[in-house]
Amino acid sequence: MLPPLLQTYPSQQQRHDELMQPTGTPRPHWQALIETLEALSPEQVHQRVEAIAHQVRENGVTYNVYADTKGLQRPWGLDILPFILPQEEWQAIESAVTQRATLMNAILNDIYGPQQLMRDGLLPPALVHGHAGFLRPCHGIRLPDDYALHLYAVDMARSPDGQWWVVGDRTQAPSGAGYALENRMIISSAFPELFRDLNVQRLGGFFSSMRESLAYWGRQVAATQSSNYPQVSPLGEGEHPLIVLLTPGPYNETYHEQSYLAGYLGFPLVQGSDLTVRHGIVWMKTLSGLRPVHAILRRLDDDFCDPLELNPDSLLGIPGLTDAARRGNVLIANSLGSNLLQTGALLGFLPNLCQHLLGQPLLMPSVATWWCGEPAALETVIANMDKLVIKPAFPQIHEVPIFGEDLSPDQRIELTQKLRNNPQHYVAQEQVEISQAPVWNDQQPALNALAIGLRVYACATPQGYVVMPGGLTRVGSTQDERVLSMQRGGTSKDTWIISPGHNDYRSLLRKPTSSRDLIHSNVHLSSRMVENLFWFGRYSVRNHHYTRLLRTAIHRLLEFSSDHRSAEWPTIQALCTWYGLMALEKTADTQEALPSTLDDESIEALLIAGIFSTTQGQPSLANHMQQFFTLAFNLRERLSGDNWRSINQMVKRFNGTPLQSPTLADAILLLDETSTSLVTLAGFSLDGMTRDLGWRFLSIGRRIERLQLLCTLLRNALLMPPESNLEWLLELCDSIVTYRSRYVAQAEWLPALDLLLLDENNPNSMTFQLKGLIKYLSQISANYGGRGEGPFIEQLAKLRALDPDTQLAPGNPELLAWLNDTFNTSVILSDALSHRFFSYSGTWQEQLQNNNAQQAPLHF
Repeated sequence: MLPPLLQTYPSQQQRHDELMQPTGTPRPHWQALIETLEALSPEQVHQRVEAIAHQVRENGVTYNVYADTKGLQRPWGLDILPFILPQEEWQAIESAVTQRATLMNAILNDIYGPQQLMRDGLLPPALVHGHAGFLRPCHGIRLPDDYALHLYAVDMARSPDGQWWVVGDRTQAPSGAGYALENRMIISSAFPELFRDLNVQRLGGFFSSMRESLAYWGRQVAATQSSNYPQVSPLGEGEHPLIVLLTPGPYNETYHEQSYLAGYLGFPLVQGSDLTVRHGIVWMKTLSGLRPVHAILRRLDDDFCDPLELNPDSLLGIPGLTDAARRGNVLIANSLGSNLLQTGALLGFLPNLCQHLLGQPLLMPSVATWWCGEPAALETVIANMDKLVIKPAFPQIHEVPIFGEDLSPDQRIELTQKLRNNPQHYVAQEQVEISQAPVWNDQQPALNALAIGLRVYACATPQGYVVMPGGLTRVGSTQDERVLSMQRGGTSKDTWIISPGHNDYRSLLRKPTSSRDLIHSNVHLSSRMVENLFWFGRYSVRNHHYTRLLRTAIHRLLEFSSDHRSAEWPTIQALCTWYGLMALEKTADTQEALPSTLDDESIEALLIAGIFSTTQGQPSLANHMQQFFTLAFNLRERLSGDNWRSINQMVKRFNGTPLQSPTLADAILLLDETSTSLVTLAGFSLDGMTRDLGWRFLSIGRRIERLQLLCTLLRNALLMPPESNLEWLLELCDSIVTYRSRYVAQAEWLPALDLLLLDENNPNSMTFQLKGLIKYLSQISANYGGRGEGPFIEQLAKLRALDPDTQLAPGNPELLAWLNDTFNTSVILSDALSHRFFSYSGTWQEQLQNNNAQQAPLHF
């Protein structure tokens, strides 16, 4: 008798079912999962589904589907049920993948080396030289220990008879390993007891092998660098080679995975602009200057890696990278030109190549494939077209796969002619009904079945290839899916390999860490990373200020009618207008409508638009939050999980389902929640980040932004009528509680200005900001020279020299002039930091001196 959960489970005779045996009973290795689900109520399973979805959203696990309106925020698809394989079946897969990786590496070495396979007739020259992925400038490049493929992936599917077949090879820059790791983190927490009891094999050892193997070859490269270019010092005892992960950038569909993997492996995530080639060596642009790079784990396509020798149109690569590889001065994983092996045209030749190169039969067959460049294969394809899938053989042929069974008679004739005209451009593969596995349908709730495929990963080590125990299971969007693709809206599963024994991992490369190996600072901060940290700090303060300003304006709007509104209201409204948070409409003569001419309804509409509007070009709070999120997205590997979740929660309030007609009540709720989130983020910055140079630049960004906002705010407040209420000013500066606890009286100018200007214990005062800037700038000067803190020491001395009784007063010209000078000095500092550390043009102290005479007055 089947359990109730399986009684409605759909099965198909023409497909292999991963869950059910032909006898109609569950396979033994699925039994524990079925029992676990049976023991849970539908509500409990639903809670776990929601928890997984919540964790995916809060962790910011995304996969960008091109043309998807969700853009960078599209959540990664993950099914609650893992895909389970028993150890005995996995051992056969593991052996086959190890063999295949070794074979592919040998083929690649031959193609870019002696090319004996083509001479012996085992590999058609047209298949190699007709492939746009064959990079002639890379021929003859020697590789450490002859490893061209450092990370290899193979896409597999199971046919109706239960046989695993290889569908395709991923040899250029295989993606998905990071997603497999994140899937494991999430699903193992959804079924912790089951994960423990089944003794699922862990993934950590695989990534440790990858990290340590790249470090092993990186040390060899370091020795080559110092030999070829003596000015480069060899690595010292305990010194680690510099390994970077090269990304195309945040708009790549798997950027989240790249940043997650970089953080997990401890590799700096860099873009092409972060690297440069000089004297045949790749250097990373860091705060400490140029540092030699020893190994690059790339996620950038072959021809985009070097605009000098490979693709002149590339804006993503590093000019001269090919020459650096040719000299042996950098390890590139995978080697340039490895895209060549991803063609399906190669699959039909692999059995003979495996026997020739390895002296072994191919352990796992590829799906039946015919390269139409061979006359006999072409005729076979034409005769059996209705059973085949026709694909382009080379990446330069931009055509989609064609399923022969979908063709009309006329279309079949047309395709036949196309194949005869250019047979070498096409391959044909047998159409296989791939297996199905159970997925959870939370709408029913019940088990459903969808088509699945498995991507397995192998990494090179000095002892040979090791295979990730599991991989990325990809799930089709329908039960009859013919092509598995995340770009087509598919989802994924965690892959569990059940192990009967104890999981143990011991590295063969890593030596114990000694006191000489200890590291107390991050010397590999790229200039781009530091720039993003700097602006991350600025935008966090800026958005908090805008949030508080909008909330202050709304409260003042609601508290008093237009006839009784206090004297400070024009200043509050003018500040909102100055920051673009109240976008005033143009009148017929193209002049802006005066704030005093607006009624309450118009002001309310403008304030709501200043919060919620996503119109491009409008400096609304929603758009500022999106800019803040973009900065955070570029810093993903530098942010803790808690920090990243807080940012996601906050930003999703703005870019979630838009309100049709938001009200002031909606606005106040959003502003309150946003203010709380930004306070939390400030706490993460203060308590959760290591005090390295990156943190100092983030803190400098925060201090500069707060300094400028205070100058702007006080400059305008001092021009208000003397009888104006000052409580709004103290509230906006988050100092009202301190003031009331000290004076227990209506706010007056002198004590308020003393608190906001001179109080060293008030974290929102001018003196506090200046002292912090001086401290951090002094620390940077100690490392990089200069006296960037000098102008701020002068400004602090001038502030302290002001007479409180005569000069801390509204309208005082000396105080207004000091605010102007301080604002302009902070602007000059920001520009100088950019020139010195972010763009490498001049020194920052020179920039300060050159711009000192160009200060402009501060005004609206």
